[in-house]
Amino acid sequence: MTRWRFPLLFLLTLSAVYLYAYPAATIMYGGGVLVHTGAGIVLALLLIPILRQVFRDCPLEIRFGWLLIAAGTLLGLVLIKIGTPNRFHLWLYLHIALCAAGVLLVATSWLTRRGWLGKGLVGAVTSFAVLTLLMTGSAAGSWWARNIAWKNSNRVVNPHMPTETMDGEGDGPSGKFFPSSAQTRDGKNIPAKYFMQSQACERCHSDIYKQWNSSAHHFSSFNNQWYRKSIEYMQDVAGVKSSKWCAGCHDPALLFSGMFDTPIRQIENTPAAQAGLSCMMCHSIVEVKSTMGQGDFVLEYPKLHELAASENPVMRALHDFVVKVNPEPHRRTFLKPFMREQTAEFCSGCHKVHLDVPVNRYRWVRGFNEYDNWQASGVSGQGARSFYYPANSMMCADCHMPLLPSKDEGNINGFVHSHRFPGANTAVPTANQDPEQLAQSVKFLQDKQVTVDVFGISPAEKEIVHPAASPLANGQELSTTFAVGEEADVTAPQGPKGEARPITAPLGRVNAAVRRGDDYLVDVVVRTRKVGHFFPGGTVDAFDVWLELQATGEKGQILFWSGKVEDEGKGPVEPGAHFYRSQQIDAHGNLINKRNAWSNRAVVYVHLIPPGAADTVHFRMHIPEDAGDKINLHAKLNYRKFMWFNTQFSYAGEEDSTQPKGAATPDYDDRKFAFHGDTSGVAGALKRIPDLPIITVAEDTKSISVLPKRDSAPAPKAIALKEDWMRWNDYGIGLFLQNDFKGAEAAFIKATEADPNNFDGWVNIGRVRTQEGDTAGAFTVLDKALSLKPNLARANYFYARDLKEEGKYDQAIAKLQSVLQQYPRDRVVRNELGRIYFLQKKYSDAAKEFEATLSIDPEDLQAHYNLMLCYNGLGDDAKAEAHKIRYLRYKADESAQAITGPYRQNHPEDNNERQPIHEHLSVALTAPKGAAAAKKSGVAQSNRSSAASPAGTD
Repeated sequence: MTRWRFPLLFLLTLSAVYLYAYPAATIMYGGGVLVHTGAGIVLALLLIPILRQVFRDCPLEIRFGWLLIAAGTLLGLVLIKIGTPNRFHLWLYLHIALCAAGVLLVATSWLTRRGWLGKGLVGAVTSFAVLTLLMTGSAAGSWWARNIAWKNSNRVVNPHMPTETMDGEGDGPSGKFFPSSAQTRDGKNIPAKYFMQSQACERCHSDIYKQWNSSAHHFSSFNNQWYRKSIEYMQDVAGVKSSKWCAGCHDPALLFSGMFDTPIRQIENTPAAQAGLSCMMCHSIVEVKSTMGQGDFVLEYPKLHELAASENPVMRALHDFVVKVNPEPHRRTFLKPFMREQTAEFCSGCHKVHLDVPVNRYRWVRGFNEYDNWQASGVSGQGARSFYYPANSMMCADCHMPLLPSKDEGNINGFVHSHRFPGANTAVPTANQDPEQLAQSVKFLQDKQVTVDVFGISPAEKEIVHPAASPLANGQELSTTFAVGEEADVTAPQGPKGEARPITAPLGRVNAAVRRGDDYLVDVVVRTRKVGHFFPGGTVDAFDVWLELQATGEKGQILFWSGKVEDEGKGPVEPGAHFYRSQQIDAHGNLINKRNAWSNRAVVYVHLIPPGAADTVHFRMHIPEDAGDKINLHAKLNYRKFMWFNTQFSYAGEEDSTQPKGAATPDYDDRKFAFHGDTSGVAGALKRIPDLPIITVAEDTKSISVLPKRDSAPAPKAIALKEDWMRWNDYGIGLFLQNDFKGAEAAFIKATEADPNNFDGWVNIGRVRTQEGDTAGAFTVLDKALSLKPNLARANYFYARDLKEEGKYDQAIAKLQSVLQQYPRDRVVRNELGRIYFLQKKYSDAAKEFEATLSIDPEDLQAHYNLMLCYNGLGDDAKAEAHKIRYLRYKADESAQAITGPYRQNHPEDNNERQPIHEHLSVALTAPKGAAAAKKSGVAQSNRSSAASPAGTD
């Protein structure tokens, strides 16, 4: 029987190379695994007679070679028993090394005896060298095919040019899944059952399965009442076809099986409608075609999955055995390289969206967008101009899939990434009565993601300065309902010019005092610290996120209250609070408050805080004559997952039959709603309208002294200690982002006084002066920053902008090129460099920079505009026209802002919130109990909030 030893070695060697180099979940590969395993077992059975003959008849090198092979074979038997998951990779590679070394020695002896490469010692050395080179080359090629080629073929790469219209996305209007951009590999449907078998994964990944089972991903579909109502409403008003726009990321079992063609009310209680985003949804994505989101990915149905989920115990056991012995094909099927190495690009497939004519019957509009602001920020490590940078760059999974101890198969060093996907969704676990998931969400929200600082006070003028109207919400040029941060160079409408206010700050460091009978501005700073995208993120038209300030006297009496919640903390938030959200209206000026983003026609305001930035909020407080000797200022950043109206509507919203009937079209909804619908059939464990928890994300309390009215007004006092550098800097950032340049500069100067050796204080003064056009002043402070850190990218960027303003183009180009050496994916820097080349009439060089920008974001508005100009200059009319079409597609419809006029007149609180610089007043503290809306001192009462109002507004 020993004559079979060489054929067995040959078979094992060839199969080993194939299995290592080309792992794939195919029948052929699975057969290869079984052949290799079977041949190894046969060889093990023959080891004793083989070794007996070898040690009797063969030379030393063959004996040693077969000892190595025997050791590798025995280790292989052990691996057949225990498998080869990540934690046993060392044993796997030891098995390979032992067998490879043994085969090398045996093959060398075999070749030497035949004298093909020479005889004697020379022949032996030559044979060994040739076989070693051959084996090394084979190993290197196999490694390249297994790793490099595999990764290169599974990367997220943006197209050179986005489509002219939404009709070019996905499979187009004739596609099964359109207007979602999602596609399947073969263009066919995928059985709904495939997305309903997550429990099959539990056999090997029990911890991950349990985590997912409570997650928001699991409850993304019609097992989520908020989503359920939004699709019912959308189909009632806009039809079934357009609602597929949502289904690509929410309802895979329905969409990809073809069931979503049926009106949802007929199938929303089926098991397929309750599947949510199952394991197979995310892990079956085989290609992400771009970072433009909108479900721009391709799914593939792996036929061998039927073995894993088979009810036949023999087939299921065979599948599990093959996966256990060689899990690499399973891993490659369900864990593509871009899921780990380009996590943010992978997540952008669903966490970045846009609407267009097939969805909203209007035009292209950016919806929520978690990707772009992350990509352009310091958190990603790709943005050159951020205020703050974390110690290490971070991706989505670093926060939302933290490592947890686990003994699941596939764990790495005893850890797996959490599939609870901790985030801010406190509504779903409340409705599901899932206290553990709710606790995890609350813990996440309160984990110092954002901080609040009651920073300072300053005397206020007796008369409130009413801000001038803003022509565009936040001055945005891009058509968007979301905020635009460092991914574009956007300048908001400038606030009133003037001198910086004298301020007493920072509170807690200085002994601050106020005088009875006077008015003061209290400045509170909200800072994003561990947030990698705008705060809040997600569907920001639906949340209640607001800053509350309450001033109390020594005996607990309330002296000031902004951000009060009606109905003893269970009702709507008073309309004059400082909100963080996107306030949108439909074509008739009705509030977008039913998750009806497709009806949005104008944005009233957007308030979001960029990552690593701050917002400075101003409260106007009157010190009453009967105030005690001390006032406590308590600020809280509050979070309620869905606004009060949306929750009421989602659970019990019906057209109010007692009110005149209003019209409802895809463009507007003039109906009035009441909340008395039947809740017995709603999704979730809770069969009533839930009182969603209001989570205090962050809070701060400071105390101030109160002086008699007869005393002189206390003089403002500002001190700058090194320990308070960041507080001054945060305060300045908040003012700067409001375009309060004078106040921001004064704050940043204080920061430099606190720590002259911190270069960021000098850079931030430079930001202000650059924005104001004070190039000489900017050079002075930027030179100081560069003396502290010569290669500081953000200082060089602003320096380049000032050089450009002075016409020193070549020097500006050199500065920008130095920035791009450190941050090659900063779109704004590339656009700035391209613009300077354009001004020099170097149109080809300019076009290269703008094309590079489009490789980062194919929808970059400024790049398309400037490429239109460049190709006009180059005489390429076709390309110029192509970019003109894209520019006009993405550009904001400025005329739509006319819709906001009547709305802002009727809702002065929202008009106030729209202004870059504004103040908040207290609710009327003497209002009768149960009043629908508290009257503001100096601001007209809002007529909003009644259940019998059209879409929540008059």
